[in-house]
Amino acid sequence: MPLLDHFASPLSVRRPWESFHTTWASTLADMLNRDILPPGYIALEQVHAGAAIEIDVATCADPGASATEHSAGGTATVTRTVWKPAAAPIILPWQFPPSCMVEILATEGGRALVAAIELISPANKDRSARRRLFAAKCSAYLSRGIGLLIIDVVTNRQGNLHNELMELLGLEQVCRMAEQVSLYCVAYRPLSGSGEDRIETWPFTLSVGQVLPTMPLSLEAEHCVPVDLEAAYLEACNRRRLDEVVG
Repeated sequence: MPLLDHFASPLSVRRPWESFHTTWASTLADMLNRDILPPGYIALEQVHAGAAIEIDVATCADPGASATEHSAGGTATVTRTVWKPAAAPIILPWQFPPSCMVEILATEGGRALVAAIELISPANKDRSARRRLFAAKCSAYLSRGIGLLIIDVVTNRQGNLHNELMELLGLEQVCRMAEQVSLYCVAYRPLSGSGEDRIETWPFTLSVGQVLPTMPLSLEAEHCVPVDLEAAYLEACNRRRLDEVVG
């Protein structure tokens, strides 16, 4: 299935991108779990729309806990004071862009994120602040040694987020793609050792009507696995019956 333009009619009307976006992420996760990942790893799709916020440390209610404590004289009710901060002196205007990704986690000894596949949405590209935010997210992955694959098939927004990342990292022009390239995928493999830190990078230019490539995905530093984007795309297209729209 050559790459289709999901942002032009009839697909944009009859098969909205948001639905296909999540289907493609789920298909990639299914394919990784079924055919590619070795034992000890699992892929999980993560879709966050609007202000669905991920936080590193969460405080959660424990439904199995009781608000009582035991003492020598019996059981007493524990009173906990809920602390509220003062009103914030500054309110920042903000819009949270959606995120559609597949996380690959090592499962031995507890789950640890080792790789991520980011499927870029129009909101990631629609203004400079959003592009910088996405680049900062990618930089955070790489600085933690997390393998990364970004896929951009958005045709109704211009801009290259790989180049945005290169600019954020202060890297030379030779590391960037041509300015006119707005459809692409790039794999990043962060490595440390042999006297230097480095990020092996595989950029690939895409175009509508082209078959998608197989890209490397780094699992920690030990090895890479192949991600057949064409197979996952074809399966996602079949799940959403895109052939009924494009013939």
